[in-house]
Amino acid sequence: MDSPKLSIVMPALDEEERVGDAIRNTLAAFDDFGLAGEIIVVNDGSRDGTDTIVRSAMRADSRIRTIVHTEPAGIGASFWEGVDEARGEIVCMLPGDNENDPWEILRYVNLLEHVDIVIPFVFNKQVRSLFRNFLSLSYRFIINTTFLVNLNYTNGTVMYYRDLLKEIDHRSQGFFFQTDILVRAVKAGYLFAEVPYQLGQRDHGVSKAVSFPSLLRVVKGYTRLVSDVHFRAESKMEKVFAPGSQSIKRYRQEEQEQPARSHVSPGK
Repeated sequence: MDSPKLSIVMPALDEEERVGDAIRNTLAAFDDFGLAGEIIVVNDGSRDGTDTIVRSAMRADSRIRTIVHTEPAGIGASFWEGVDEARGEIVCMLPGDNENDPWEILRYVNLLEHVDIVIPFVFNKQVRSLFRNFLSLSYRFIINTTFLVNLNYTNGTVMYYRDLLKEIDHRSQGFFFQTDILVRAVKAGYLFAEVPYQLGQRDHGVSKAVSFPSLLRVVKGYTRLVSDVHFRAESKMEKVFAPGSQSIKRYRQEEQEQPARSHVSPGK
């Protein structure tokens, strides 16, 4: 297979009923958008038939690879392991539960010709319960207030310029990983775009994110991020971007244009 442009990291824990559909939908979205892509399914210690389904899909399509954990390591750990194995210049996480529509995020892939991060936000919030929406609103308020950012959503199917991720000096292992990456990247000055995203109606169970152990890991990740952003001396360092990023290109363009503008006399 030629080098892909896009790598989808697909964590899956006991998703035998849904991971096959998640894989098929993602491959179909690749084809519909004409994308050279790959799927890295990270089987995070599943005890059901997830591995059998993934390996069957791999035999049918060379764009699929897998990483297998003998024990659950967490969604953050699964994502980062997928990043390390990714061959594409763009990385995105799509869970193996098939709740997220790949067409919804992949339609925006060309925005990464201008920014380094594409952040989706859910606009059809009615598909979630009032309690889940209340949690999301509270979470957003806490994150934006604590870190002085203005993000609409931080736990979605974000697309990243892969080399940006290699510059992140801390790898959160639990459900807080996406928020951790985004706050660090935004505070570092990376350019991003927020885009509307339609979430499908969940027709099975509840999200693994809404559990007491997950909440504890979120609190731990939040505490570490507060320390790094507000108390580490390095947090006030000058902008340093991944080589080849859109951010460094734009900032250099701004620096080149600024002297020229300074010589233009204001009109009267």
